[in-house]
Amino acid sequence: MKCPGQDTLYWKPGAIYEVNCPKCDRPVEFFKDDTTRKCGHCGHRFVNPNMDFGCAAYCPYAEQCLGTLPEEVRSQKEDLLKDRVAVEMKHAFKRDFKRIALTMRRARYAERIAGDARAALPVVLCAAYLRDIGAPQALEKYGDVADDHLRQESPAVAREILTALGAGPPLIEAVCAIVGRNGAPPADAPPELRIINDADWVAAMEDRLKSQPVDNDQLAGRIETELLTAAGKAEARAVLIK
Repeated sequence: MKCPGQDTLYWKPGAIYEVNCPKCDRPVEFFKDDTTRKCGHCGHRFVNPNMDFGCAAYCPYAEQCLGTLPEEVRSQKEDLLKDRVAVEMKHAFKRDFKRIALTMRRARYAERIAGDARAALPVVLCAAYLRDIGAPQALEKYGDVADDHLRQESPAVAREILTALGAGPPLIEAVCAIVGRNGAPPADAPPELRIINDADWVAAMEDRLKSQPVDNDQLAGRIETELLTAAGKAEARAVLIK
């Protein structure tokens, strides 16, 4: 059985349309399930600009259904994956709204920090969302959510979620390595790990300062010595120092 979105029996008017070639501006006919088409006039091959690749972020049959995905779509697929991971995180934490809020802030800070660093954004964002994903398992098994218990339980849960969403093995391994890492990483650690360290620090410190205020000079000193990236330090100063 075909995916209904790709089965012509379910198509409506407008499923076949023309798109102007970005090179020569001549019209090229597309079916809505075409990932790419080659211009008959100039020979340029380009991605279907009207195709919704959202399902490719999590469908295990995306490659078979859509064919060999072009590079532009592969990057979009990984970008869409992080949205699915965020949804799975919220499902896993259920009514633990405090942890959900902390995780969302960690991801937001990680994305900002990563914007100024050479890092794989899909790895950074998936790791940010899945950093504490083993919290329910740790609470059930150990009766607490201490960091060492979180790092012990989270990689297996993260791997299960990413595998179910169709993530590639390299992405899964990179994310799980970060999720399972306990303690501050060395200064020469991969950029993704250093970014998560800094985003985690900022999000946790933001919560801590609500009940345990720290002098700005002391806080600035800690930011300078405990954070590992220049972008992370800048983000920490912007968020935490009033």
